[in-house]
Amino acid sequence: MHTRGFCRRSNAHRLFHNPNPSFTYTPVKTLTLSQIAAVLDCTPPPGPDRTITGMAALTDATDSEISFLSSDAYLRNFAATHAAAVIVHKRAKLPPDNTRSVFIVDDADLAVAKVLELLAPPVQRPPAGIDPSARIDPSAQLAENLAIAPYVVIGHRSTIGPRTALHPGVVIGDDVTIGSDCELFPNVVVRERITIGNRVIIHASSVLGTDGFGYRWDGSKHAKIPQIGTVIIEDDVEVGSCVCIDRAKFGSTRIGRGTKIDNLVQVGHNVQVGPHCIIVGQTGLAGSVHLGQGVVLGGQTAVRDHITIGDGAIAAACSAIAEDVDPKTVVSGMPALPHRQSLREQAALRRLPDLVVQVRKLQEELRKLQNPKQPRGNGS
Repeated sequence: MHTRGFCRRSNAHRLFHNPNPSFTYTPVKTLTLSQIAAVLDCTPPPGPDRTITGMAALTDATDSEISFLSSDAYLRNFAATHAAAVIVHKRAKLPPDNTRSVFIVDDADLAVAKVLELLAPPVQRPPAGIDPSARIDPSAQLAENLAIAPYVVIGHRSTIGPRTALHPGVVIGDDVTIGSDCELFPNVVVRERITIGNRVIIHASSVLGTDGFGYRWDGSKHAKIPQIGTVIIEDDVEVGSCVCIDRAKFGSTRIGRGTKIDNLVQVGHNVQVGPHCIIVGQTGLAGSVHLGQGVVLGGQTAVRDHITIGDGAIAAACSAIAEDVDPKTVVSGMPALPHRQSLREQAALRRLPDLVVQVRKLQEELRKLQNPKQPRGNGS
């Protein structure tokens, strides 16, 4: 590890500075059908040397692009597509007279991901070295092979691991540890005393280590409760844009290894997220929530404080979780209930207007039975 000072005029910085301050970019890649077949472990279709320049939906693909068919619902689009070849889920029922080039796979979505990984242009990154406009405290420890873009700030005693890239405007507070092969996109803020593991990706404008939302009414005002804990981000986590992960009141807020967090997610203080969870956009986790391994939270899910969600549980979008969720349970609704029960209640709710009409008719018939009209006399 090497210590770097403030780098506008340091001689050490000149060893790492790229004289071309522009970001590097490589043109889009191309593949042949035979290369795609090898990646997917499929038999090459006719014309194996045909060049593929991209991937698109069945309705949009050109004769130089590949597409995919994941279910029978899109067979009409499959018949009309101009795609050079199509990745097809093995359960799809293709026409018996099909002559189109296809790759039959067990999982179309996973196959698409493999091909996209090969076709994707490289992510725009700052050049290797340290930009002269970066502000790096002399006590910071920087590994080799870093890419530090313009206007990055790194605080006292912070450590940055090898091959990590910090995009423009990233701010790293004091006593932060960031591992190897990480990438922090523009304007990410990592507050003091935060630990980030290896191969972590944090997208633009996310903030790690904001004070937890802790106040107590003292009789005249909301008194702020000091938040003296930290945040720990384990290996292989990806955090979307504009995500806020609050520091703990004491102890740590922890995001488990391999977890993926979408944009615009709020993680409250002392939350414990287990490994390999999926948290979709606009979800909010209140303080001290515990997620087990492999939990999936759909978009706009709200979880109240001190709730425990067991391993493998799934919450549908817009769930409002106010009670603990058992492992491998699927919940939905507001408030969140077991999914089948929630569906039954929603079905009953849709029938409510008709039921109201029926009840009114029954009430009227009952009134007539209880109060029959008296027969008129004959005047005798």
